[in-house]
Amino acid sequence: MKLDALTAISPIDGRYRHVLESLDEYFSEYALIKNRVLIEVKYLDSLSSWGLLRKFTAQEKKVLMGLGEKFGLADARRVKQIESKTNHDVKSVEYWIKEKLARTTLKDVVEFVHFGLTSEDVNNLAYHCMISGALEKEYLPTVNKLLVVLKKMIKSYKAVPMMSRTHGQPASPTTMGKELAVFYHRIKTQIKLLPKLTGKLNGAVGNYNAHHLAFPKINWFKFSREFIKELGLEPNLVTTQIEPHDSMAELFQVMVRVNNVLLDLNRDIWGYISWGYFKQLQVAGEVGSSTMPHKVNPINFESSEGNLGIANALLNHMANKLPISRFQRDLSDSTVFRNVGVAISHSIFAFQSSLRGLKKLQLNEQEVARDLDNHPELLAEGIQMVLRREGADLPYEALKKLTRGKKVTLEKLHTFIDELKVSSQVKQELKSLTPAKYIGLATKIVNLI
Repeated sequence: MKLDALTAISPIDGRYRHVLESLDEYFSEYALIKNRVLIEVKYLDSLSSWGLLRKFTAQEKKVLMGLGEKFGLADARRVKQIESKTNHDVKSVEYWIKEKLARTTLKDVVEFVHFGLTSEDVNNLAYHCMISGALEKEYLPTVNKLLVVLKKMIKSYKAVPMMSRTHGQPASPTTMGKELAVFYHRIKTQIKLLPKLTGKLNGAVGNYNAHHLAFPKINWFKFSREFIKELGLEPNLVTTQIEPHDSMAELFQVMVRVNNVLLDLNRDIWGYISWGYFKQLQVAGEVGSSTMPHKVNPINFESSEGNLGIANALLNHMANKLPISRFQRDLSDSTVFRNVGVAISHSIFAFQSSLRGLKKLQLNEQEVARDLDNHPELLAEGIQMVLRREGADLPYEALKKLTRGKKVTLEKLHTFIDELKVSSQVKQELKSLTPAKYIGLATKIVNLI
């Protein structure tokens, strides 16, 4: 069958394509070929600038750079046609450029296309530029959109008291805003750790063998540094045939941690919805179950969770695999690299799903308050701390006997307080406590983010 959103094997190019189509520009094979062309023509222009071959006129530079900037699908198809004969993807790009330049005034420099380079010089720079572009234009904006919505919720709910749960059991009160602030802070912290990707341009085994032999007076270290920095990458001058991908591994590991924070958020929100803390705004025409008409399922958070699992499986594999290569080069990284876009696409889709879900939420403050009020035993921690302050005997043990595993009411707590051997002022202090007031510095913690 002809490739279509319905016939695609991967949901990235099928079911999810309508929201991920913009990623074609960074992760499709067309994008990879285009970026290879961009690297090759910029390299040829740099050889001219450094005096290794004649100076190009302004018009010639325009023609040369236009090969990359105006590169289209028809051009990519021609490269693939050449590859069907060469059985080598990068060499096919070289031949395509030579084919184009042969019709111009640059035909005398065609043999300087891909001069001294190995395929990995082109590939590592192309891939790293593509990924950097996707991070800047797609990944980070998506994450930031979620953070904006999350921060709005944090501010709205920062003073809404809520019962905590540790080990799944009722625990000291907090606020909904503060708990969401934890996830916001974690994501922001991890995003700051995203590394700048590295790049290499040093020939077949990383020693500039051919470069140095042909032009021994050229400072190839400086050439590489300047060329790579112009691409927005960090130069790596000590490599084998391949750039070792350590910066890529670091990137993927940070992305896994970001995904894990979102996964944690998804599961907590899912739980809050199941307890009735959040209502989900209904979308006209949607159904929640094929048989149960009443259902409004938290599908966005569940979808996000599933996509994060797939993304992390791929990202973890790539982080572990890509830095390892036998001797100076083996090809086992090639097919792995071709799936980078799949992993990042699943991550982006997961953030988009969570974002859609968050926008549908409406806090049910009555239910949150009811749940909190039904657990006055949460005050036991605070009461026994005040009693410690007052020098009372064994306050923890006394509160444990009163509350552990038992149904406790405020009246029962007040009776206990009345029988304490403390001042009336302390008794009043303790009796003025309610679960909703026992939130510590939760609201001030929100102000820290």
